[in-house]
Amino acid sequence: MESVKSRNNVVVSYLIAGGLIILVMIIFGILMLLSQGGVLDLQPAAFYQILTIHGTGMVGASAFAAAGIMAYFLSKYVDLSKNVLMTNLVFFLIGVVMVIIGVFSFEYASSWTFLYPLPQLSANAWGTIGALLYLFGMLILGVGFLLFYLDAGRAIIKNYGSLAKGLGWDVISGKKAEADAPSSTVVASTMVVIINVTALTVGAAVLIMNAINVINPAFTVDPLLAKNLTYAFGHIFANSIIYMGVIAVYEVLQQYTKRTWAVNKVFLIAWTMSTVFTLLIYTHHLLMDSVMPTWMLIMGQALSHANGLPVLVVTAYGALMIVYKSGIKWDVGSGLIFMSMFGWVAGVVPAIVDATIVVNQVMHNTKWVPGHFHMYMALGACAMIFGFMYYLAKQDSSIKTNAADKFAFVGYAVSIAALSGSFLVSGVLSTPRRWATHIPEWMGPALFGGVIGVLAFISVAIFVIHFIRFIRIRSKTVPGTYKKEQLA
Repeated sequence: MESVKSRNNVVVSYLIAGGLIILVMIIFGILMLLSQGGVLDLQPAAFYQILTIHGTGMVGASAFAAAGIMAYFLSKYVDLSKNVLMTNLVFFLIGVVMVIIGVFSFEYASSWTFLYPLPQLSANAWGTIGALLYLFGMLILGVGFLLFYLDAGRAIIKNYGSLAKGLGWDVISGKKAEADAPSSTVVASTMVVIINVTALTVGAAVLIMNAINVINPAFTVDPLLAKNLTYAFGHIFANSIIYMGVIAVYEVLQQYTKRTWAVNKVFLIAWTMSTVFTLLIYTHHLLMDSVMPTWMLIMGQALSHANGLPVLVVTAYGALMIVYKSGIKWDVGSGLIFMSMFGWVAGVVPAIVDATIVVNQVMHNTKWVPGHFHMYMALGACAMIFGFMYYLAKQDSSIKTNAADKFAFVGYAVSIAALSGSFLVSGVLSTPRRWATHIPEWMGPALFGGVIGVLAFISVAIFVIHFIRFIRIRSKTVPGTYKKEQLA
């Protein structure tokens, strides 16, 4: 049982690191919105540094915490390496420190996209050291994640024979009965392994290209190729967060409702479709690039529309059905996890709208995009992460929730919905995104978002404090008292 506790400690470390970084990133988000709203005087250079760390930190921290969810539940079915989990943790912390130093000590501010040749051609806004610290920090982060996904793939192949079988292709083809299908956790994990090994390999390639260009400007890359590689990496990796987080939806709702989440051919086909679509739809970020091949732009629109359906519909419908008349006893953890389905559905709608070429040409460079992304990520993926924090605390200790936790649940739902709405309104007003300065006509929604962001910060702070309280209680508990639902 001690080994169970030891393995769980790593997952707890993932969650606490992710939670604390998300909390700090919310502060940065508030500062940017208050500056755009005209009540805070941030210099443009400082604004773009904060923009860079906010985007990088939010996606990185959320992905790291979601990887903890995947590791926790996947370990019920396969044998993951604890050494690899620890290596990912160490690489993550090293990478985070390098990125922070590059951004704040050396004023690196290219946004998370680090679009070539911006790291090298900065008009003296930052120097070589800042760019290299950021690029190599991101590379180290990526290597840690890549080791984790390669190990997960190894374990799935060892247990099930191949990644195809991990996706249930033998069940889809009729070679095996649905009763013998892999669990929903294994299916989701297999999909994440496939897409993220691809994304991180592509990301490493473009990071190295940029780093070489910074060191030796005579080395050049085709800018369109670099942009494709960058957005393929970024879009796929960011999307994987919700596919890791949804594992908590599958596992936790089964335990709360005492019902089994059915894995049938429809479910398996949906996940296979989403695997293929997720690898291809990054092209909807390039719809404004007229030099892109026309067939790729059409594919980007068509598949982006289609991608919102398979897994989302199956999962959202499944969540409703598993809860319906189950007699579930709701708490903050299960409430957050169930609410994440709404965040996912609601966030996908404006994303699909933006992925339409004629709309994209008008809306993509406006705040409409962060509107959909905050809804999708904060009320979707992050709600899964915070819900899992409460679930794990309940499983591994006797900690109780209180009125503050319930307030945080309501506060989080209201503030994120309102914040996302303010971004969408700004998009409708044609407010450009990534601009440090707003004209008066654009300031109202930004100021509202900054104020309501304070409620989001308070709510997340309560979530994280609850988890820290759990860690303190748990450290005093003897290993033999842990429940069976833990990581095996």
